[in-house]
Parts: sequence; C-alpha cells; structure tokens
Amino acid sequence: MATLADIGVSAAFNIISALAFLVAFAILRLQPFNDRVYFPKWYLKGLRSSPTRDGAVLSKFVNLDYRSYLKFLNWMPDALRMPEAELIDHAGLDSAVYLRIYLLGLKIFVPITLLAFAILVPVNWTNDTLKKSDLNYSEIDKLSISNIPPGSQRFWTHLVMAYAFTLWTCYILYKEYGLIASMRFHFLASEHRRPDQFTVLVRNVPPDPDESVSELVEHFFLVNHPDHYLTHQVVHNANTLAKLVKKKKKMQNWLDFYQLKYSRNPSERPTTKTGFLGLWGARVDAMDFYTAEIDKTIEQVTAERERVTNDPKAIMPAAFVSFKTRWGAAVCAQTQQSRNPTLWLTAWASEPRDVYWPNLAIPFVSLTVRRLIIAVAFFFLTFFFMIPIAIVQSLANLEGIEKSAPFLRPIIEMHFIKGVIQGFLPGIALKLFLIFLPSILMLFSKIEGFTSLSALERRSASKFYIFQLVNVFLGSVIAGTAFQQLHSFIHQSANDIPKTIGVAIPMKATFFITYIMVDGWAGIAGEILRLKPLVIFHLKNFFLVKTEKDREEAMDPGSIGFNTGEPQIQLYFLLGLVYAVVTPILLPFVLVFFGLAYVVFRHQIINVYNPEYESGAAFWPDVHGRVLVGLVISQLLLMGLLSTKEKAQTTPVLLALPVLTIWFYYYCKNRFESAFTKYPLQEAMMKDTLERVREPNLNLKGYLQNAYIHPVFKGDDDDESVEVIDEWEKESLVPTKRQSRRNTPLPSKYSGSSSPSLPEVVHEKAQGV
Repeated sequence: MATLADIGVSAAFNIISALAFLVAFAILRLQPFNDRVYFPKWYLKGLRSSPTRDGAVLSKFVNLDYRSYLKFLNWMPDALRMPEAELIDHAGLDSAVYLRIYLLGLKIFVPITLLAFAILVPVNWTNDTLKKSDLNYSEIDKLSISNIPPGSQRFWTHLVMAYAFTLWTCYILYKEYGLIASMRFHFLASEHRRPDQFTVLVRNVPPDPDESVSELVEHFFLVNHPDHYLTHQVVHNANTLAKLVKKKKKMQNWLDFYQLKYSRNPSERPTTKTGFLGLWGARVDAMDFYTAEIDKTIEQVTAERERVTNDPKAIMPAAFVSFKTRWGAAVCAQTQQSRNPTLWLTAWASEPRDVYWPNLAIPFVSLTVRRLIIAVAFFFLTFFFMIPIAIVQSLANLEGIEKSAPFLRPIIEMHFIKGVIQGFLPGIALKLFLIFLPSILMLFSKIEGFTSLSALERRSASKFYIFQLVNVFLGSVIAGTAFQQLHSFIHQSANDIPKTIGVAIPMKATFFITYIMVDGWAGIAGEILRLKPLVIFHLKNFFLVKTEKDREEAMDPGSIGFNTGEPQIQLYFLLGLVYAVVTPILLPFVLVFFGLAYVVFRHQIINVYNPEYESGAAFWPDVHGRVLVGLVISQLLLMGLLSTKEKAQTTPVLLALPVLTIWFYYYCKNRFESAFTKYPLQEAMMKDTLERVREPNLNLKGYLQNAYIHPVFKGDDDDESVEVIDEWEKESLVPTKRQSRRNTPLPSKYSGSSSPSLPEVVHEKAQGV
C-alpha cells in the first residue's frame, strides 16, 4: 500500500516531469523553425507567416534574442487574456464550451475542497480506529472516513456534507446548463450562413420501380413541401473511389519524396523495393516505379468514377435535401414525413465538413444489427480488460511480488525503489494500457454507422466513459481491495467481509492520487509540448516539402479530441465526487488537474487546434448527464459504506439523495435539452427575415447545390471531378415515367441537385436531344 512517502516520491516525479515539459515547450515555441508546430492555427487562418530575421543564417532557425527567454512563461497569461466572445469567434462554440467543462470542475470543487478540509478532515483525523485495527493502512487513510469508529455520531457530519456537496453541484450544473443553452441560441442566431442550416438528411427512401432515387426524392418534396423545397443531392456509394483517390495521393507523396531526393543528389537515381513499405521484393528505380503506379491508379480512379456515376446500384436510398428557408428545413427535420414512421426519415444534416461519408453508404436496415453486434463486442472488451487492471493493482501490492519472486526482495525493499513501484508505476501502467483503447472504440462507433464526425466522437466518448467507470474506477476499487485485504478476507467470518470492504474502499484513494498525478499533471503538461507533431513536422519538412503548400500540409494542428478528452475529464469529476466525503485529501490533486488543464487547453485552442467540425455545443447534455451519474455513484457508495459502519439508520436519509439527483436530471432534461436537439421556428423565421432584408438578391440555390457532393467528385487534384459536377449542373429537367408526377406543383428541376439522372442526360445528348 502506498504510504505518504510513496505519494511524495510520485509527486516529485510528476511535478519534475510536468515542469520539464512546460519549460521545454516555453523554449521550443520561441524558435523560428518550430513556429508552424506551436502556432499552426494562425497559419491556417492566414494571419501568420514564417518568422524571418535579418542577419546570420542561424537566426532563421534559432531565436538569438536573449530578452525573449526572460519572458518564456508569458504564454500562460496570454492564454487567459482572450475574452470568451472573441474565443468563440476565433475557435467556435464547441471549443469555448469544451473549456467550460474545466471551469465547471473548478466551480464545483473549489468550495467543496475548502468545506471538506475545514470540517471533514479534522473530524476524520481526530480518531484512532485504524491504529487499533489489524488492517493495512497509511497516514493518508487517517484522513478518510475509515478512521471513524463504527456507530459513531460523527457520521452525521459526513451525511450533512453529502447533502451540501450534492446541492452545490446541482446548483452549479443548473446555472451552467442554462448559460450554455443561451450561448448556443446566441451563436446560432449570430452565425454566418451555412449549408446545414437549410439542409436535412433524408434516409430510408422507399424503392420505386418507375423512378430513380433522385426523381423520387424530388417528387416527394415538391408535393409535400411545395413552398420550401429547393434542391437535393443523392448519396453515392463512393467508398471504393475514395480509397483509390487516397491511394493515388499516397503514392504521389512517395514520388515527390524521391524526386526531391534525386534533385539533391542528381548523380544517383533513388531505388526502392516493390514489396510492402519497400522492405522486400525486386529493387527498381523508385521514380519510374511510382510514376507507373500512379498512372495505373489514375486509370482505376477513372473507371470507378464512371461506374459510380452510371450504375444505379451505386445510388443509396438517402439524400441531402435543401430548402429555401431555415424555417422550411426546421419543419422538415423535426417532423414525421410519411404515414409509415420507418420511411422518409429526416434529421438535420451535419455541416459538410462534419459528414462522415463512408457511413452514408450503409443500408439503413443493417444499422440495428450492427449496433447489436458492437454492443456485445463492447461488453466483452470491457469484461476482459479486467485482467490487465488486476495486474496493475498487483503492482501496488509488494508483498505479492516478493512472494512470487523472492530474489527481488532486496531491490524492492530499497526505499526509493519501493516508492517508485507503489507511488508511480501503477498509474503509468494503467495509462499505457489505455493508449490504444480510444482507437478501438472509435472503430466500434464507425461500424455502428453514425454519419457525422461529431456523432462518432460523442458515441465513442460514451463508450470510453462507461469503460473507465467499470474498469478504471470500479475495477481498480474491487481488485485493489481484494489484493490489499487478502489476509483479512481469509481469516475472518463471512459476516465481517462487507465491513472490511467498506473500510478498504476509501483506502484506494492513494492509487487514484498517483493516477491523477501521472495522467492529470504530467500528461497534461506533455500535451502542450506536442512532441510527436514536432518530430513528424520536421521529418516531413526535411524530406517532402518543396513548396509553401507542402509545408502547410506538413503541419498537424490536430483537434480537441472530444472522444478521449471528455471521458477523461469525467473520470476526475467521478473521483472528486466519490472521495469528497470519503477521503477529502484527494480533492487538491483534482483541483490542480482542472486548473492546469484549463490553461493548457486554452492555449492549444487559441494557437494550435483546428476544429474538424462545429456542432454548436451539442455535446453539453452528455457532459451534464455524466457528471450527475458520478454524483449518484458517490451517493450510493457512501450509502453502502455507512451501512457497514453500523449506521444503518442513515440509509433512509441518504436514500433521498439519489432520488432527488435523478429527479433533477429529468428536470434539466425537460427544461434545456431541446435547445440542443431542435431549432426553434421563431429563431429560424427571424434569421430568414433578416437575411431577406440584407441580401434580397441572394442566389441560395447556387450556394447550396454543390455543398453536399461527395468530396471525391470535387477534388482539387482531378479535372474529371470538376467535369462531373459541371455536367450535373447543365441539365434542367429530370425525366419521369410516373403518371403521378402530374401532381407535382412545380417543374421538376434538379440543376446540380442530383447525379442519378446523369447517365440518362448523357445518353440523351448523345442522341441529339
């Protein structure tokens, strides 16, 4: 079990690591040749250029101005200086609200920490229960509820504090939910025109033997939304084409690399092997090989594009339908379209950059099956991960290690080594086990078929949170308790085992303290250093970059990573809420995390991260709900803990807490959640009216008609892509075989809205029509 000295060793390791990362960053960011690594967002906005200095060549790579090093920590106040309104304009509402999660942690835990240290710590410390017991404990455990004797009246203090902490947390959550909802409405009202404001995604279009998907969609919306329908774009299954385009781009990069290498040394032509990654196979001339491969791939791209544009089977029963007004789009997106609720399903379209195109090609009927399979797979992944969790917990039990490997006893018993193993190794081992988990969970979400990057990240975040709740928190508590109190379990009656568990659960605070320092202190400081993007940028800059465009593509600004960042934050909320009453000594470590992370991520959002999408803070209901889940878990654990302390009479009083918390969740859900899932018709009408006054001659159809064409059909590299789009725009009528088309109130025009009629148009032109 980690002692106070072990925690001190861990704190020293992590504080030194964090300071080293921060100092290294503060120095590296001042060097001109690192400017694109630490300030890529300003380059992407076109507001910053590579720093140039007169004088020696060295000054173009190294900052020789000693005065700038005297202010190397200025990045911290600079990160806090930008007002929130300006931050929203600069980085978007998603980024600004994400930062408010850290502020939420500070708002909740600063008063809780002060109150806990003023009341609970003295109440816990002034007892000698653990001293008289035969349990393994440390000095830190004397500050926990475990040090209160069974049946003591002092437990009423913990009960009152549980009520105070719950009321304070709910009050802050309520105020924050209302504020974020207001920020979202203001953002949507003041936001510039975007294609998704006028567009809905229609799925499960019913098959029709007489009409193509494009014709059917146009007919349906001209009949049922005659005054508001504008245009549409059907969804193509262009996944294979996208893979070929990606393959071509990858080979072009290799060709550029070898051409650059040859230009630097014209006396020797570069060679490569034809096998995987150039590791085996026949050795050939690299430039000739990749030129031939690119030509071959271009032929495949052309053939696949021809197939996609002409094969009716490549058209999915889905379409992006755009309307003349935001009001018309809001009505369509938020209503049922047909008598059969499984057909003509509509939902707000994601903004074009947020669309995850590969999943649009998944048949709607297969989504339920896919999600069932992933649910089963996720269950087994969560269950079997208990094994490495148990291994991590065994690292904190030196007695077990010494028994299994007696020859290590002299080394383990060294004070410094013992401190490292018990105070540092469990936390870093758990962190390493979790490295590949986010990628696996994101793959699960993609298989489930979500059609936007934002939905994928929110779904993946939910899985990550459940996983951490079950494995990192509950798994660590259960496995750690079993390891620590194994002797007590064996040598006591069955009736006393619950009591031992009740006493031992607070003792796991020492493990979580070490984890917080590894992940929340050193880990956050390592985030700002950006070591991996730094190395990759300089490798690309040396081997591949020939033009300014190449240099811009070599930058890797990254993004917030909601699917990994938010569940990690929620783990700290959970730990803080659970241990606030049980072991308050953990709270200062949580506060350091929230404060440091807020400053670091504010700097990254201002200078580095480039958002992949803007959802208008649609993720906030998930954040709110998960904090309340942590609050309910803390209440239930406290209830169970006090029941083992011969204080069963407190159970009815504590039972009211989870009931009130769940009621509060549903109240907030009914009060605020619609603001994050629906768009008020009043707001839509107001914005439409203002736009008509300000821009009476706006060509909205021209603005929308190509917004949702698959990226492979409008690539910058391919002239044929532009030709396909131009072809779609030329024709004005979509032919139909259905007599019911006579009921269509307007001429059937698609004007760039759909591609399925393209083969017919091409055929008619060939016949001279």
